[in-house]
Amino acid sequence: MKAIIRFSKFFLPAAIISGIIVILGVSGFFIKKGFNLGVDFQAGLIQEIQFAPPAFNLTYNGPGNAIISLGRNELIIVISGAGIDEITHSFAFSSYPSQNDIVRGLRGIEGMSVTEIAPANIRSAWLVQSAQSSPRIEANNPFLLHYHPLDAKPVLLEDVRSSLLPLGTVSVQVLGVPADRRFMVRMEDKELDSDDSSVPAERIVNTLENSFGKGEVAVIRSDYVGSRFSKNLTDQAGLLIGFTLLLMLAYMAFRFKLQYAVGAILGIINDGIVILAFIIWTRMEFNITSIAAILTILGYSINNTVVVFDRIRENLRIYPDDDYVNVLNRSITGTLSRTIITTVSTMAAVLFLYVFTSGSMKDFALALLVGMTSGVYTTIFIASGFVYFWETKKAKKEKRKLSLAGSKA
Repeated sequence: MKAIIRFSKFFLPAAIISGIIVILGVSGFFIKKGFNLGVDFQAGLIQEIQFAPPAFNLTYNGPGNAIISLGRNELIIVISGAGIDEITHSFAFSSYPSQNDIVRGLRGIEGMSVTEIAPANIRSAWLVQSAQSSPRIEANNPFLLHYHPLDAKPVLLEDVRSSLLPLGTVSVQVLGVPADRRFMVRMEDKELDSDDSSVPAERIVNTLENSFGKGEVAVIRSDYVGSRFSKNLTDQAGLLIGFTLLLMLAYMAFRFKLQYAVGAILGIINDGIVILAFIIWTRMEFNITSIAAILTILGYSINNTVVVFDRIRENLRIYPDDDYVNVLNRSITGTLSRTIITTVSTMAAVLFLYVFTSGSMKDFALALLVGMTSGVYTTIFIASGFVYFWETKKAKKEKRKLSLAGSKA
């Protein structure tokens, strides 16, 4: 016969530990002055940049205006203007595979001048167009195209952050894999009002170029997020988590008794507080990825809780005359191997994600590791513990009613 672990002995200590965690989480929120909000939840300028060396400069002094656009598979130059027919010059990368081929084709356009900076043999598919400047090619204002080789050395997040320190409070977030060398830079509203007369978007690029070299930064996207939008996004994130909890409560109440539903919700609330406390105290950036991690953890925890509660309900039918605490311990022990195998295998995959990624994905994986550990703990000791205390109190009330009825008889 399989030995039954007396988990019920640890229900009260676990409740005390959870209370301490709640206190630490709440106090940390005030001590650390709230979350370290990422670019998603603060008003200000958001700029997506990529470190890409300069490829070549273009100038145009021919008839009409020259507009450039760089697609995924081709470079297009459109010549248009008053009194001339619109002409489109398309340079497909399949036909112009290297920079040398592209440059030769561009020089065939009347009035177009090209100054090469990068090696002539770089691939055309590596070219990058910055969104910082106008797509119009002019005679006195050279238009710079960048390039991003696939074997480029990654740029460290810490180096980008340190180079932007002169601008004040600026948040930086890694985009994609390190080899992409792409970052999301955010300057808060209060930092936009500066004595510097330059445009904030230009200020970011100029500061980065002072550290990494002139022409080494390409702006992929530049947006301004207003305070109303950032507040709405924050409110929506809170409503999303609250609505998720309500749906879970309704599902658990429909599938089980009320006490099981309340126990399950207390458990996942505990998981939420644990991960929030971890984010606050470690100063991990709180962004959309953090919300995704919290929702993933809540779903993982509730699934584990449903498995345990299903086993409790099954054992109550098999052992109707046994004490509830024995049924509870037997049920948790019976699902323990399943819980360990599922959690360890899932955590192994997440661990690889943590080791081999960086930036927000690394934070996402770390949050999942902490949340999964907490999920096992809350299922066994918090959710099940609450049901145990409920059933114990209910049994005492029924026993008291019976004793009163017997005394009256």
